[in-house]
Amino acid sequence: MTKVFHFDAPREKYQCDAAVIWCFDNRFQLGLTRYLKRIGIINSDPIKIAGGAKSLASPEHEADREFVLEQIRKSIRLHGTTRVALMLHSDCGAYGGLAGGFNGDVRTEASHHEDELRRAAAFLKEAIPDVRVLAYFVDFDGVWEVDVTDRAASSVTG
Repeated sequence: MTKVFHFDAPREKYQCDAAVIWCFDNRFQLGLTRYLKRIGIINSDPIKIAGGAKSLASPEHEADREFVLEQIRKSIRLHGTTRVALMLHSDCGAYGGLAGGFNGDVRTEASHHEDELRRAAAFLKEAIPDVRVLAYFVDFDGVWEVDVTDRAASSVTG
C-alpha cells in the first residue's frame, strides 16, 4: 500500500448532532450543508440513499426501510445520535423527477413530498420512539421545514 495523501483527523470518538437521511443527488449539497450548520448540525452521520426519506415513507422494497433503520440505530449506538433529519428534494429521480413524476408542477411535487415526509416521520417515530425527528423539503430556491410533531400529524389525520 502506498500513501497518496496526508491529512490529520481527530482520533477521539465524536457525538453526532443528527443522522441525516438524504438522497445522493449532489445538486443541493452546498445549500444543505450551510443550512444544517445554521441549525447546529455540524457532526452528522449522513445516510445517503436514492430518494432519501422515500426509503422510509414509500420504499420500493421493505428491505430498504430495514436498511435505513439499521443505519439510524448504528448512528445512535455508535455516536450518541438523538436527532434524525429526513430530507427530500425537488426533481428527485427516485420519484420520477419533477417532469416525469409531477408533470412539472412544483406545487403538486412539494405537497406530495410534504406528505411523504410526514409518513416517513411517523414510521420512524414508531420504530424508534426516543429519537427527535426533523423533516425538510429542499428545492432550487431553499430549504422548507415540514412540521412532523405529533400535534401536526394528529391535525392532519383527524
